[in-house]
Amino acid sequence: MSNLVYISNYESPYGELILGSFENELCLCDWKYRKQRDLIDSRILTGLKAQFITFETNIIQLTMQQLDEYFAGKRQIFEIPLFFVGSEFQKSVWQTLMEIPYGETHTYLTLSKELGNEKAIRAVANANGANAISIIVPCHRIIGSNGSLVGYAGGLNAKKKLIEFERSKTSKEIQLSFDF
Repeated sequence: MSNLVYISNYESPYGELILGSFENELCLCDWKYRKQRDLIDSRILTGLKAQFITFETNIIQLTMQQLDEYFAGKRQIFEIPLFFVGSEFQKSVWQTLMEIPYGETHTYLTLSKELGNEKAIRAVANANGANAISIIVPCHRIIGSNGSLVGYAGGLNAKKKLIEFERSKTSKEIQLSFDF
């Protein structure tokens, strides 16, 4: 096993993230204390036949810079090369998530329809939950059909704050129900 995923921590305003780069692309930007931490890490390491090593690469530094700009309200679109580790279906969900505009939210049903299969809601939700590149691949922009906040790796409080933050920068009204 000679492949390496270089990792480093990043303290966001809403919680600590683990950043990881593989072959000069970002493969990990995920909540350090999420419930599925071991499962996500295992999928990445197994899929890449790699091991983690702590080191701050140029891609990780670029990611930190762009996250700083995002949280300062100066960046809405990330320009970082990404390396997705997952099934083809998961990758298609993650690509579609990246098409949701900053400050907007979609439902799992909307996302399923955009992928061409409105009956795949549960599979779409599972792929959304398996996203290892949070914020950059904006799974926080997915809400329940009734406007409620549902599942998020960083916790519902972080999801609420991310949605509110983005909407405050685009002056869109928040019409979410925060029952948690």
